[in-house]
Amino acid sequence: MQIPIFTVDAFTNRPFSGNPAAVCLLENDLDEDLHQKIATEMNLSETAFIRKLRPGDDFTNSSCFGLRWFTPASEVPLCGHATLASAAVLFHIQKNTNSVLTFVTLSGELKARQVEDHIVLDLPLYLTYPQVLQEVEELIKVAVGDMIVQDLRYSPDTKELLVRLSDAYERSVLEELQVSAQRFLLAEKTGKVEGLILTLKGKSSGKHKGHDFYSRYFAPWYGILEDPVTGSAHAVLSSYWSEQLGKKEMLAFQCSRRGGELKISLRNDGRVDIAGQIALVLKGNLTF
Repeated sequence: MQIPIFTVDAFTNRPFSGNPAAVCLLENDLDEDLHQKIATEMNLSETAFIRKLRPGDDFTNSSCFGLRWFTPASEVPLCGHATLASAAVLFHIQKNTNSVLTFVTLSGELKARQVEDHIVLDLPLYLTYPQVLQEVEELIKVAVGDMIVQDLRYSPDTKELLVRLSDAYERSVLEELQVSAQRFLLAEKTGKVEGLILTLKGKSSGKHKGHDFYSRYFAPWYGILEDPVTGSAHAVLSSYWSEQLGKKEMLAFQCSRRGGELKISLRNDGRVDIAGQIALVLKGNLTF
């Protein structure tokens, strides 16, 4: 069997930065166990599988596709950067003729469109709620040591814990923080956390337009110690920082070693547009 496969760096316009995702185009149904085997073989934070929904569909003219995402360890309900990568393969490689693509996923229908040199994802917006420190104190200690935590929130929809560090810290402090995410697995006692977001207010003000907020993201529960740039986490961060900053348009930067930038626009229908650029780095075929 041969399956076309691509590696796309998402949320960047430079190869070898942003967040890499593998994208497989499925001409035919794939045996269920092969999805996970391929994702484990690719060993990227996410491998996406695009499938046709009807017999007459094709990757150039159809506008609606099935989409699934797998980490090296398991299937996940939402992945922003691999959705961006999937849309890029359809728009740029397959030369898809539609202005908007719809993906049928475990998180409902997600839409992607091209706007100049960005691809815009229409994602759910996830609310956060205050989190009692005592419940997750050991996890926080393992994550940030003695650093000052300014706010603590939880997103029940995504099972993500949002840890806002003190505004007194600079971006470099977040970037240089040494995090042993593998230790999170023992420190998390509640059973309700499956992703940890560290975030910091940016220094965007007046004439000096910078980033509104920074973040790093860890998900060892899914086999991902640190994810370079995470669209789904920004579906949580967007609601939090919009409320904190009183803004609906924001520019965010995820401070992993690879790094990536996200343009955020909260919509009036309770969803969020997250836009990013891409760089295609590999084209080939899986053969087995």
